[in-house]
Amino acid sequence: MKHFFCCLVALGAWSGAALADVPTDPLSWLARISNAAHKLNYTGTFTYQSGKNVETSRIAHLVDGSGEYEKLEALDGSPREVVRNNEEVQCFLPDQKLLIVDQSTARRSFPARLPQSPSALAEHYRIRKGEVVRIVGMESQQIILEPKDDMRFGHQFWADVGSGLLLRARLVGEKGENIEQFAFTEVQVGAPFDKDKVKPRFVRSSDWKVVNARGSDVKVEDTGWVFKNSIPGFRQVVSVARQGRKERGEAYHVVFSDGLAAISVFIEPMPAKNTLQSGMSSSGAFNIFRRTVSDHLITVLGEVPQQALVRIADGVEMRKR
Repeated sequence: MKHFFCCLVALGAWSGAALADVPTDPLSWLARISNAAHKLNYTGTFTYQSGKNVETSRIAHLVDGSGEYEKLEALDGSPREVVRNNEEVQCFLPDQKLLIVDQSTARRSFPARLPQSPSALAEHYRIRKGEVVRIVGMESQQIILEPKDDMRFGHQFWADVGSGLLLRARLVGEKGENIEQFAFTEVQVGAPFDKDKVKPRFVRSSDWKVVNARGSDVKVEDTGWVFKNSIPGFRQVVSVARQGRKERGEAYHVVFSDGLAAISVFIEPMPAKNTLQSGMSSSGAFNIFRRTVSDHLITVLGEVPQQALVRIADGVEMRKR
């Protein structure tokens, strides 16, 4: 009995020390979750679910003095692999012998779903703590973000109490329905640094095509377009010109984000044979709204309510000369 009592005391002391750095307020929890996604080494397998669509991926994330390295491998369907070295992202599509090179600006991939400075989210979301539950064998704190307007969806996050790493993330619709969910099915936090884990598995040979999707940074005022309608909390985070197909010319891409939600606007010359219908549509968790302005096609998309896309799209106009 004496030894059992000593074990209880020791466990209690260890638990107290382990939880000493755990924040008590929800906003500090968001900062901890964001920091963990970028600063920790971790490997694991997670699922993505939207409607009836379920996909499984394997992730390896490593950090050293030179920055962040990450490899994301799709385990379902056609082989796909995304490798990130700091801000450079390479997407390997071996079936098509295609390599797409891009930048990770404004990219919100699981488990890095939160901005690195999440304090501004409190202006447009009501943030509160939920229950502590077990996920993949870990005690996890739930953090709930409820939108203060009808221009964004709600979010629910579950993070490991010990490390702060995000274990599950859920996007919640206006009626409380689940729009999409990411969830680890197994994860190792604090994995040893092994650069081989984040190297691409596919070797690009001479018959592969390389597409540079990074585009060229441009100022909005230099594009010939104006965005008259804004949404509180959304600011411009990307403004680039991209070379489209030869027959369609250059396209302009701008992204507005509140730190969680993002709205992309694509402006491109109208194709000679346009088979795309104007109006609202959807693809998985994304709503898509299209309209024409003069001889250009405006496509606005994002994981936001439809009215947010319509508001932005209706304000896109050619700049008066």
